[in-house]
Amino acid sequence: MAIHSAFSRTTSLGAKTALAAGAAVLLTLSLASCSADTADAAGTGIDGVSYAADENTLVFGVVPDSVDTQTNYQPLMDYIEQETGKTVEYHESTDYAALIEAAIAGKIDVASFSGFTYITATNNGAAITPISSIVTTEGEVPGYYSQAIVPADSAITSLAEFAGKKVCFVDPSSTSGYLFPSYNLLEAGVDPVSDVTPVFAGKHDVSVQKVGEGKECEVGFAEDSEVAKSDKVKVIAETMVPGAPIVVSDTLPTELKTQLTEVLGQVTIDDIIASGVTSADTQAFRDTFYATEPVDDKYYDTIRDICVKTSASQCQG
Repeated sequence: MAIHSAFSRTTSLGAKTALAAGAAVLLTLSLASCSADTADAAGTGIDGVSYAADENTLVFGVVPDSVDTQTNYQPLMDYIEQETGKTVEYHESTDYAALIEAAIAGKIDVASFSGFTYITATNNGAAITPISSIVTTEGEVPGYYSQAIVPADSAITSLAEFAGKKVCFVDPSSTSGYLFPSYNLLEAGVDPVSDVTPVFAGKHDVSVQKVGEGKECEVGFAEDSEVAKSDKVKVIAETMVPGAPIVVSDTLPTELKTQLTEVLGQVTIDDIIASGVTSADTQAFRDTFYATEPVDDKYYDTIRDICVKTSASQCQG
């Protein structure tokens, strides 16, 4: 993990952040009381088993990372549908906070989170368990890079030079688009709120686009897979981030959770294609998926550690 162990700044990100309102939304999420009719519709039984929709449907939630999000996940959803015999319903939240709220409210059965949204969701009561993380290339381990980017013709070469700039972040709850960048800026002596003008792009590809244009954002951050698609930006620093987890709801029946863990815990694209899911046999899917590798809750302790070191209020329960 390319993360510094020292934390030399005494400035508290949580105390100083101008994003307190956004964090407050995450920290004050509450569940509406369900009527008996609603409980029945969701498949809730006396044993506490429940579904986001009904016993014949699995709701698959995603973080809205790019315009291609649904296309990237469709073959995996087709595979789940084939293996479980249930209809898989795609649920793309409007933003990271909305996906966290959906998890807390029991509105998703399976989901692809970022590490930061997983920590935030569980800190606020979401009953979910990580089972695996996607790798995109054979031989890789779960994980990806948070990259600091500047326009391709920029003379900026260090994070210290981000001071005074309009900086594109992705979302206040993004692991590679906010939490790790904030920590790394602090390590470089730059407060990610008071020393820069934060701009939240909403998605990784939009952050890359805005930095490449050099107008709304002079510099910024995004995950490596989206940065690699652009020749308008260049990377001046990067940090390895724990791989984004695929999670399952703890309220699903035990046998279904076991089946989903077996189906999604460790599977390759070749396995999926061989099973008869023809939608997986495309270059677009190969560019985003090679296999899943098992992960567990402890795998995300690095993110918890950075939450402590930055005092990021978004992390708190």
